Amino acid sequence: MPRHRCPLSPPRLVLGLLACGAVLAVSPGASAQEAGAQDTDTQETDTQSAVAQDAVAQDAPPPPPPPGLPERAVQAPSPFVVAAPAPAAAQPSWFRFRAVAELGFLAMLSHKVQFGRDGTYFDYVAQGGQDTLFPVARFSAEAELFRHHQVVFLYQPLELSTEVEIGRDLRVDGLTFPAGTPMALRYGFPFYRLSYAYDLFLDPKQELSFGVSLQVRNATIDFASQDGTLFRSNRDVGPVPLLRSRGRVTLNSGLFLGYEVDGIYAPISVLNGSDNEVTGALVDLSVRAGLPLVAGTEAFVNLRYLGGGAVGQSDPEPPGDGYTRNWLHFMTVSLGAALGSP
Repeated sequence: MPRHRCPLSPPRLVLGLLACGAVLAVSPGASAQEAGAQDTDTQETDTQSAVAQDAVAQDAPPPPPPPGLPERAVQAPSPFVVAAPAPAAAQPSWFRFRAVAELGFLAMLSHKVQFGRDGTYFDYVAQGGQDTLFPVARFSAEAELFRHHQVVFLYQPLELSTEVEIGRDLRVDGLTFPAGTPMALRYGFPFYRLSYAYDLFLDPKQELSFGVSLQVRNATIDFASQDGTLFRSNRDVGPVPLLRSRGRVTLNSGLFLGYEVDGIYAPISVLNGSDNEVTGALVDLSVRAGLPLVAGTEAFVNLRYLGGGAVGQSDPEPPGDGYTRNWLHFMTVSLGAALGSP
């Protein structure tokens, strides 16, 4: 019986199977590449869609505000917003004003006067009843311009009246008050002072200023027997130029320490151009410590030395011969308050 032979010989069959396997191995890789290409196309499409949506969103108007809220509350912030300037109150003011008052007591350290070359050098403390405390007050108004310039007007009342019986003869401008005479003594020395100073510091909590003052004295010195039969009076009104300085430092706690001084020592002829051979001096020096209260107000305690006087020959005015010697040294302790713009 004849045998049928396979159309593919074994070698050809093997080659065919290998070819089929190669085709099958290559086909999945191609499919993966095609799938990757499709995914890339999809991502690019999605990215373009997102960019288009963002562009539309930027051109679109903002959403309406929720009910009950003003429209400005939901407006988109602008990239060109400029910060608002600080409030004007936070900047140093070009003008400030304050009023200052002090109230306390005055004690005599030393006070002696003589009128006439043959007059008695009278001790007010030992013989004139000024060995006690006297009330004292002081008032001033201050203006500050452009932070540095200070103008101060001061009024200092000073009226000392005593009644004593003198223990020895007292001679004043050629008149003798016999020992044992009941006396009414008056020493009035109120003064007015106008000052200008320049503060070196810009910080209002610190101060170091220098300037000048012009003081107007208004002196009245009376010696009178209580029965009215014997009387002598010396009166004088005149200008007194002074040099001035004031300082202050404020601690972190708010406590402040300060000083103030007005003074001069010079011949009277230099000060007023006269030919009087009188030398005069005046020192008004104080130190203080205080605390701020509410805005623009402060309270302080003040210790002050007030001293000065004059000695020499001036033009005679009857019944006196024009010779004067008058030296005083006062101390005051006072409580003060200042009220003004912050």
